[in-house]
Amino acid sequence: MVICATYCLNLKNSNPMNTEISGILLMYALVIALAIPLGRYIGKIFNYEHTWLDIIFDPLDKLFFKLSAIDPTKEMNWKQHLIALLTINLVWFIMAMLVLTNMSWLPLNPDGNPSMSGDLAFNTAVSFVTNTNLQHYSGESGLSYLGQLILMLWQFISAGTGIAICAVVFVAMKERTTNTLGNFYSFFVRSCTRILLPIAFVVAIVLAFNGMPMTFEGKDTMVTLQGDTIQVSRGPVAGFVAIKHLGTNGGGFFGVNSAHPFENPNYFTNITEMVTQMLIPIAMIFALGFVLKRKKLSWMIFGVMSIGFILLTIPTILFEMHGNQNITTMGIAQEMGSMEGKEVRFGSAASAYWSIATTVISTGSVNSMHDSFTPLSGMNQMLAMMINSFYGGCGVGMLNFYIFIILAVFISGLMVGRTPEFLGKKIEAKEMKIAMIIALLHPLLILVGTAIACSAPAVTAGTLSNPGFHGFSQMLYEFTSSSANNGSGFEGLGDNTPFWNIACGLVMLLGRYLPIIGPVAIAGILASKKYIPESNGTLNTDTATFGLMVFAVIALVAALAFFPALTLGPIAEYFSII
Repeated sequence: MVICATYCLNLKNSNPMNTEISGILLMYALVIALAIPLGRYIGKIFNYEHTWLDIIFDPLDKLFFKLSAIDPTKEMNWKQHLIALLTINLVWFIMAMLVLTNMSWLPLNPDGNPSMSGDLAFNTAVSFVTNTNLQHYSGESGLSYLGQLILMLWQFISAGTGIAICAVVFVAMKERTTNTLGNFYSFFVRSCTRILLPIAFVVAIVLAFNGMPMTFEGKDTMVTLQGDTIQVSRGPVAGFVAIKHLGTNGGGFFGVNSAHPFENPNYFTNITEMVTQMLIPIAMIFALGFVLKRKKLSWMIFGVMSIGFILLTIPTILFEMHGNQNITTMGIAQEMGSMEGKEVRFGSAASAYWSIATTVISTGSVNSMHDSFTPLSGMNQMLAMMINSFYGGCGVGMLNFYIFIILAVFISGLMVGRTPEFLGKKIEAKEMKIAMIIALLHPLLILVGTAIACSAPAVTAGTLSNPGFHGFSQMLYEFTSSSANNGSGFEGLGDNTPFWNIACGLVMLLGRYLPIIGPVAIAGILASKKYIPESNGTLNTDTATFGLMVFAVIALVAALAFFPALTLGPIAEYFSII
């Protein structure tokens, strides 16, 4: 932290563009340096090995299980894991609906904010329970402090759910032949208490000491430099923002998210928030290698994901640093790049880096307005969510990638005339059918949703801030973000209407739970099969060659599914500009 703070203090004396690039490199290097040991620690938690935090959290875990009358030692098969996950998520959804629709009279509402309408409460409850955090409201005026706290709790819970169900798949991949895969509730509680809670606590302290509010008092009266007296919203922001990024949630305490000076006060907090949101998704890759004792496999997965991330990031940074060429032809210099919708505190390059990281990771938080990015940058943001398997969210990113591994193994097996095998288990028709359904579900939700919105102008009238190609991109982005459980948006879209609230809510539900059900079912079915020892004819899945095969499958699926839609939106907009 001291190194980062010293680095930030030296930024003022550097060339702005060079500083932004070096800042980006620093952020990515910090993530990798922290993710490797964290991955080893997460692996120990999944394997129930002793850690130094056990002495603190073992009594807390026992208290939770005693109060809930749950036996954490009871083994579950894959179906029981899914039933537990879906049942408890339903309970959390109902609780969120009750709070959101009754905020006006419930306590912790010093600013007198109103309750939500039924359709907005449905969208918001679904959004936070599913780890999407799509917000069709402005945080400081749309929620009471109790509403913010209940959603902050769901940010822990939804992230813990993703990590726990990923642990189930890791156990299924590890075991040679078994029908039992641990206990979901045990994985869930351990994920919350031993991973999310301690890290979020440290991050919240760092953010609070850097000027982020942490109070339950209402609005404060302030006088601006121009002499105007204004009412400024505040609240328990630091705690909310810490788990918002750590759990790849992304919901903003304020309407403009991390572009707000209270939610992201300076460049140091920008680095902290960026590193925090990328930390667990990348650490989960190394946790896989630790659990399976196959480090080469985890490095192969990390390599494929990183190549995809870099191929999306570098062009986006260049597009934003070069700015809009139409503005340049007007004789207006763009020395800082395309700065529309961006904070001068962070600049165009660092904002572009955040925009790809937040869409690849599925956090969905923003420190700039994606609607204002140049067309091809917007396309890359959408592509990151359409692919939805480069790093991804807490736990579920690995589940999405697992589907592409199964597809790549099957295709590779066909190419060499062998029965496809992965980790000693034959992949047969049932597993392939499930994998193909899940792979096609994501494009289906995005494209069908966008098609319905386009074909119903009476329903979407007045919600688009731009006509033509960019208006289409706004609708495409909204459904892409919902299906990818991302939550960011082209916020020129007036999305707080019954149509957008209900349609996006349904897409978020299907986009969250079906891609969880599919990989867990495949892993559970494979775990129950007879283990086949590796031989000279076994396909090695931890090599660079297989990594290229997985990358090719991902690129092919994304190109076939989404290129026509992207052509109608950001690509057409780009050519209309030039």
